[in-house]
Amino acid sequence: MRSLEIFSGAGGLAKGLELSGFEHAAFVEFNKHACQSLKINFDAERVFCGDIRDFDFGSLSGVDVVAGGPPCQPFSLGGKHKASNDSRDMFPNAINAIEALAPKAFVFENVKGLLRQSFAEYFQYILLRLKFPSVAAKNGKSWKDHLLDLQHLKFATHTGLKYNVTYSLLNAADYGVPQCRERVVIVGIRSDIPGQWSYPIPSCNEENLLWDKFVTGSYWDRHHVPKKDREICSGSLLKRVDRLRERYGFFKPDGHAWVTIRDALAGVPDPRSNHKIQDHIFRDGARTYPGHTGSDIDLPAKTIKAGGHGVPGGENMVRLRDGSVRYFTVFEAKKIQTFPDDFVIHGAWGEALRQIGNAVPVLLAETLGASLHGVLAHGKNTVRLRTEQGQSVLAHAV
Repeated sequence: MRSLEIFSGAGGLAKGLELSGFEHAAFVEFNKHACQSLKINFDAERVFCGDIRDFDFGSLSGVDVVAGGPPCQPFSLGGKHKASNDSRDMFPNAINAIEALAPKAFVFENVKGLLRQSFAEYFQYILLRLKFPSVAAKNGKSWKDHLLDLQHLKFATHTGLKYNVTYSLLNAADYGVPQCRERVVIVGIRSDIPGQWSYPIPSCNEENLLWDKFVTGSYWDRHHVPKKDREICSGSLLKRVDRLRERYGFFKPDGHAWVTIRDALAGVPDPRSNHKIQDHIFRDGARTYPGHTGSDIDLPAKTIKAGGHGVPGGENMVRLRDGSVRYFTVFEAKKIQTFPDDFVIHGAWGEALRQIGNAVPVLLAETLGASLHGVLAHGKNTVRLRTEQGQSVLAHAV
């Protein structure tokens, strides 16, 4: 099956879909650095570097899935919150792609801020436009007037192109990504496609991480951390662990532990050492300040951010057990976003971190892609499970 990636960025979503069995029909991306990353890691001839409004969707055929991350700045919690009044709102162009190609399915990712109460009405409009992509506004109607028209449509009786649309707020850490990253994922399945889509069941949780750290100690033993250097369990954390013991007794909680930064970077040499990893370069100058304290090495990372002022996001750094901090290298940030080690991010450190921060974690994209592929190919969900050894395996949902 073939996929079109729009607003592709560096290709995190694209790589995950590729690993789950999709072939790329084309990539559409505006940023020149991200375009170079795409050309290095995928088929360069399939990369369109320019404004999506200039892309000829008629040049493609047989596209099964349209996927992408429409620019999130209009909805970002750290942005100006303009939504439909922001010229960077590209959801209308995503909808145009759906209307032009009528794919079997689409999957779009965006920031948690999309669910803000102040955006609720516009978000409902987006969902209805995706549900009925061929029903465009007429006679220059505003989106609010168009929303009223769409609300009167009946899915059962509408004869045009239509999709069963669902959305969910997912935390990447719950799917084995070493990063607490909450994003809204919108999925649409064309109405004539048999089978029912459901979001993959989370496989990892914080309870198991607390169990491995403070009940069995297996987390520290696995990483050969001396007892004097281990995290101290006290205060509210100790109360949580005591409740876990009371609830589970001798048996561990269901599922698997969240993956931590220490897990993700196991075996990676210190960037200040003599190594030969090209994009694992130490960058000095990391500092903490209120609200920007870095990511604890023994937890999933905080969200890797793109940012726009100096250091991307202000705090893409790791905090070690002794309290010291340092910036993530590009190589480390790639691992936290679950890119393959040999995936090349084009550009200097700040630009590379911007691309990585904008990306969909590859493992999350692969998990979603596997489930989507299963529905489209076999009419059943395919889920990706994580084994005790941290390996990723496929299973079919019943």
